[in-house]
Amino acid sequence: MAIGAVGEFELIKRYFARPEIARIQGRHTGDLMGIGDDCALLDVPTGMQLAQSLDTLVEGVHFPAHCDPFALGYRALAVCLSDLAAMGAEPHSFTLGLTLPRVSELWLKEFSEGLAHLAQKYQLPLIGGDTTKGPLTLSLQVQGLVPKGQALLRSGAREGDLICVTGTLGDAAGALEAVLAGDTQEDCADAHRKCLLDRYWYPSPRLSAGQWLRQSGATSAIDISDGLLGDLRHILEASGMGAVIAPELLPTSFALNQTYGQDAALGMALTGGDDYELCFTIPREQAATLPARIPDDCPITCIGQITNEPGIIRDSQGIPLIEKAYTHF
Repeated sequence: MAIGAVGEFELIKRYFARPEIARIQGRHTGDLMGIGDDCALLDVPTGMQLAQSLDTLVEGVHFPAHCDPFALGYRALAVCLSDLAAMGAEPHSFTLGLTLPRVSELWLKEFSEGLAHLAQKYQLPLIGGDTTKGPLTLSLQVQGLVPKGQALLRSGAREGDLICVTGTLGDAAGALEAVLAGDTQEDCADAHRKCLLDRYWYPSPRLSAGQWLRQSGATSAIDISDGLLGDLRHILEASGMGAVIAPELLPTSFALNQTYGQDAALGMALTGGDDYELCFTIPREQAATLPARIPDDCPITCIGQITNEPGIIRDSQGIPLIEKAYTHF
């Protein structure tokens, strides 16, 4: 069905202006004007800064053709929210740009329900966007709020800070073969591979953890989207620092270890992307008081420390590690 057969505005009204996604009342959205005018209008509370992040996902590049639209909607929004988590921001609202090759009402229903499922969890209203015709492409922009001058940045790491990560690493990389093959959680008979697929399609943006870290003395943070080594390198470059890490300390899941073995699992934890956990630095004296689990029921693991050798990542024996990370070009 062509977009014109339904009409752009009817499509928006039917699937994206529904109360369960467009009229969610968040903590700071009481006076917000969203879908229905040429622009959304929002107030920034006194003493707060607006954090924004935009992600574009293209079929065949960032997700396979014919994947589950509910999972795709959920994952697309989770990926964006992970950027807010890395800044220690509280989610506020989001917009959606949707390019469709054709209109499938079943696909739109399931995709919008995936979006709404996560949006409701974080009281995050959809406040605007655009639809057009072309290769399937999703562009989502999220807005968040953070106290002025308190956002977690990549540039704050200092010599002696400990390097920590949330959750477990490598699970999404472990799922990639099954994802590309078109396997679904429902069709997967192997419980461990099903767990890895769940981690790929339904990542948990560490929003509460990021806000807690901002208040608890973390000096820098980044979300792990392109692999630990590559993303840690961004912190080091921004901070003018280096790092020593102990790869054997990287937290990996039972499912990943059982599926691939410990050595391969550690390799995925070092260089695999799409985990959307947080990598952060914190002064050693602050780290001593960190609990085993922080908000989001999220475990944390210290894996190394910051050094004064700019840009170099070494292992605990002093051997430089080669950074491998996903690149779009």
